[in-house]
Amino acid sequence: MTTETTSYLPAGLPVPVPAVDGLDTEYWEAAKRHELVVQQCSSCNGYQFGPEWICHRCHAGDLQWARASGRGTIYSWERVWHSVHPALKDACPYLVVLVELADAGNVRMVGNLLGDPLQEVAIGAGVECVFEDHTDDGVTLVQWRTVG
Repeated sequence: MTTETTSYLPAGLPVPVPAVDGLDTEYWEAAKRHELVVQQCSSCNGYQFGPEWICHRCHAGDLQWARASGRGTIYSWERVWHSVHPALKDACPYLVVLVELADAGNVRMVGNLLGDPLQEVAIGAGVECVFEDHTDDGVTLVQWRTVG
């Protein structure tokens, strides 16, 4: 896991913020520490992401945050040519990936794939998370890049 010093996202695009109900606060705090976490159920040991109040598998309410390695494989991807947000209009094309985390019960997370937006992308390719610090608003985003 590494840190990205420049923003992949263009100015003017609102960055995600923690949910008002506090459900995902630990995720955002871990990202600031450059740690990737997902929820793990204490009853069935299942992993999940995005954050929920109950386990997706057994419906228990005893969820903890577990650290993940930040490595995974590309499960799916898309090259975006036409953005839906005006701030991304001049950023196209860009890559969005669905990453499967092998060490966290094959939980899948969505994010941007850094690097050349015209690079060849392969299902099953290895990736690692990259932490992108936004000092102006105090948010750290999880992005992805391919690994050899």
